[in-house]
Amino acid sequence: MTGNATAMAQATPRIDPKVAVFKLVVKPSKIHRWGVFAGEDIPGRRKVIEYTGERVSRRETKKRCERPLNYIFTLDSYWALDGSVGGSGAEFINHSCEPNIEARIVKGHILYFSLREIRKGEELTVDYHFDKKVEKVPCSCGARRCRGTINLT
Repeated sequence: MTGNATAMAQATPRIDPKVAVFKLVVKPSKIHRWGVFAGEDIPGRRKVIEYTGERVSRRETKKRCERPLNYIFTLDSYWALDGSVGGSGAEFINHSCEPNIEARIVKGHILYFSLREIRKGEELTVDYHFDKKVEKVPCSCGARRCRGTINLT
């Protein structure tokens, strides 16, 4: 890991209030390591937070994805954002096969929107949609209709 990525991994996770629309809290998750939880009720179909990070090329993305933990979100066919460097806290949102938020790319920004009302204390989750052609990643989301893998089937 680079110095910045190591510092990010060891630092106490936080939410950047400049890009969060609602009160959100990062704390330990039953799904994986850290998770993001609603600090207040969130209405359905509302912007919740922006995913921020260092903009990196596909070549650099490939290198960084070899780390044991990475927070890479693909923006388009060339660019990705590395949430471990300058992340908003959205990088700690875990995968679920039955998510309560979705990611939308709008004018070069990655925005998370609520799919339904989210109650205070509920963990925010998104379907990562890992490609079925890449290495299978087991899922531990606990959803009733869990696919068993983060990858699309």
